[in-house]
Amino acid sequence: MVELLVLVLAFVIILAGAELFTNGIEWFGRKLELAEGAVGSVLAAVGTALPETMIPIIAILFASGASSHEVGVGAILGAPFMLATLAMFVTGVAVLYAARHRTTGDTMKVDTRVLAHDMRYFAIAYALAIGAAFLPVEPVQLKWIVAALLIGIYAWYVKGHFEEDPDVDVEDLAPLRFHRLDRKAHRVEPKVPRLRVVNVQVIFALGLIVLGAVFFVDAVSKIAADLGVDSTLLALVIAPIATELPEKFNSIIWVRQGKDTLAMGNITGAMVFQSTIPTVVALVFASSTWVVGEGSYVAFASAGIAFLSSAFIFIPMARQGVLHGKGLLVGGFFYLIYIALVLGVISGAFGGASATH
Repeated sequence: MVELLVLVLAFVIILAGAELFTNGIEWFGRKLELAEGAVGSVLAAVGTALPETMIPIIAILFASGASSHEVGVGAILGAPFMLATLAMFVTGVAVLYAARHRTTGDTMKVDTRVLAHDMRYFAIAYALAIGAAFLPVEPVQLKWIVAALLIGIYAWYVKGHFEEDPDVDVEDLAPLRFHRLDRKAHRVEPKVPRLRVVNVQVIFALGLIVLGAVFFVDAVSKIAADLGVDSTLLALVIAPIATELPEKFNSIIWVRQGKDTLAMGNITGAMVFQSTIPTVVALVFASSTWVVGEGSYVAFASAGIAFLSSAFIFIPMARQGVLHGKGLLVGGFFYLIYIALVLGVISGAFGGASATH
C-alpha cells in the first residue's frame, strides 16, 4: 500500500514538473529568441531526457555491480524504443481526444520540415550506433571512432536548429508560472518575465521531474517484486515507462494547447539525443557490452522495432506533407509486438533463451 501511494505521489510530481517545464522552456526560448524547432527538439528534448539518461550513465560509470554495464546498455536501447512506440501512441491518443475541440481535427499543426529533419538525423545516428554493435570487440578504437562521429552528428544537428529564425511571440505564451514571485519585475512588466526567473522555474521543474522519476522507478521495482513480476520484464518494459513520462506529459500539454510542433519535436528531438550522447557513453566505457550476440538479441531487437515504428509514422508524413494523430497510433502496435517478444523469451516459447544478458 505504501509503494502504491509513493507511485501516485511520484506520478503527480512528474506531472507538476512537466507542466512547469513546458511553460518555462517556452519562455526560455523566447528570451533567447530561438525558433520553435530549437525549443522543442533541443531544449525541451534534452531537458526531459535527463531522467532516462542518468540511469545508464550512473550504471556504466559509477555502479560496481557485475551486471551494471548490461543494465546501462539496456537503458540506452530502451529510450529510443519507448519514444518511437509508446510516446508516439500516447501523443496520438491525446490528439484524437482533443480533435473535437480543434479546427483541424486530428490533423496536426506541425512543421513537417522540422520533424523530417529530426528523423533523418535519428535514422543516421542510430544506424551508426547499432552498426557499431556488430564490430569486433578489439580493436576498441573502432567503436571510439563511431562515438566521435555521433558527437559530431549531434553537434551539427543542434547547430542547425539554433540557426533557425525565431517564430515564438509573447502573445503565444501562457504567463510564466513563477513570474508573480518576482513581484517588482511583475509590476513593471506583467507580461514579460526576467530571464533569471525563467531559469529558476526551468531548473526547479527539472528537479521535480528527476525526483519524481527516481521515486517512480523505485516504487515500480518494489511493487514488481511484491507481485513476483519477472525482473527482466521490469528492466526491458516497465521501468523505462517511468523515465519517459516527462516527454509524454510535455507533449500532451502542448497538444492540448495546440502547439503540435513543440509536442512532436519534444519526442523526435529526444530520439536524436538518445541515439547519440548516451550511446557514446556505452561505446567508450562499455564497448565490450555494446555487442550483438548470444544473449543480447532481444535487447537489440528493440532498435529494429524503433526503426520500423518510425518508418511507418514519418515516411507517409514526408510523402504527404501532413501528419495525423491516428497515424501515431501505430507506435502502440509495435510496442505490443516487442512486449510479446519479451514475454515469449522469458516464458521459453522462443527457444528458452534468457533475455537478461
